[in-house]
Amino acid sequence: MNDTDMVMPPPPETGGVSLLGILANWRWRIRFRWELEQKWRSDPHLIDDVGLTTRQVETELTKHFWQA
Repeated sequence: MNDTDMVMPPPPETGGVSLLGILANWRWRIRFRWELEQKWRSDPHLIDDVGLTTRQVETELTKHFWQA
């Protein structure tokens, strides 16, 4: 396990692999990364409080919505 494996919590269960499940998962990732970026920009100390490094946040934010 590397230092970026635990940045994003698991997405909600979608009941198996389906087109709707995939789309819901992608939407969840977009929202999560948007919220992470907002928190990182407004209160960088909060990122430290939850145990993430700046490098972990930057790595997560550079991922595309289809990348886990």
